[in-house]
Amino acid sequence: MKKLHAWLAAMMLAACSVAHAEYPDHPIKMIVPWPPGGGVDTMGRLVAQGLSQELGQPVIVDNRSGAGGNIGTELAMRQPADGYNLLMGSISPNAINVYLYSHLGFDPVKDFTPITYVSAVPNILVVPASSPFKTMQDLVNYARANPGKLNYGSAGVGSSQHLAAVQFMDATKINIVHVPYKGTSPAEADLMAGHVSLMLDTTTCLPLVKSGKLRALAVASRQRNAQLPDVPTLDELGVKNVYASSWYGLMGPKGMPQDIVDKLTKATNAVLKNPEIRQRMLDYGAEIGGGTPGDFTTFINEEIQRYKPIVELSGAKLD
Repeated sequence: MKKLHAWLAAMMLAACSVAHAEYPDHPIKMIVPWPPGGGVDTMGRLVAQGLSQELGQPVIVDNRSGAGGNIGTELAMRQPADGYNLLMGSISPNAINVYLYSHLGFDPVKDFTPITYVSAVPNILVVPASSPFKTMQDLVNYARANPGKLNYGSAGVGSSQHLAAVQFMDATKINIVHVPYKGTSPAEADLMAGHVSLMLDTTTCLPLVKSGKLRALAVASRQRNAQLPDVPTLDELGVKNVYASSWYGLMGPKGMPQDIVDKLTKATNAVLKNPEIRQRMLDYGAEIGGGTPGDFTTFINEEIQRYKPIVELSGAKLD
């Protein structure tokens, strides 16, 4: 009997130790559902670096790309909701893809726990350095006089560049032809070579603008971008309510314990205030976020609703 009591006491002590283990007590995995080098990966790695410092445990980035972010996002949904499995969410799988694909393997709202909105990078209207168009109005005037003669590149059907251009065409009442590529890099290469007339590119184009290979005519954001202080917004140029950006945010599977969500939220907000990480995000052209899980939840729902008519207008489908 004494042995039984001793065994039970030992088991209860072990159970209490597990129950009260300080989170986190081992490495955390962050799934990035895109290849290395892109915007989601860049922001994911910066946040992972900062969280490792804030939480005292390694945060390991796991790139699981494919199907417009759907493969890695579905994988993240299926992980235990224990705080050791996180996702760098983004605009495509967590807002747009619900309209592009008839059958997603996840619900972008019900299957995830939003933690913190991280950042967004605006789309930028760019033309080749050799382009005759010096201003946005030059381009719009020509396009109106010559419908269908200009074309624009994008990273593919349903990409942020595609949907930004759809908004731009609708607002300016112009008709330009879509040329989808398999990724941003080949689209930018053909833009620099003059094979396409323009792009509403992400901030991956910033080095090309700064080196003089591309010319930036406007930014599709509410405020001027810190990396392009002399480039006006579309709003300033009279093209109203065309806001297009790629955004990123930390989330996890549904059902995460609230105390862990709170700790991750606090840590992520601290990361976004870290001077070194903040500067690297600004250098990338990012608008830095922050806030509560509730703020991020509201933002996601608004983005899902906002993109429904935009995707319908584009006619894009990826089944």
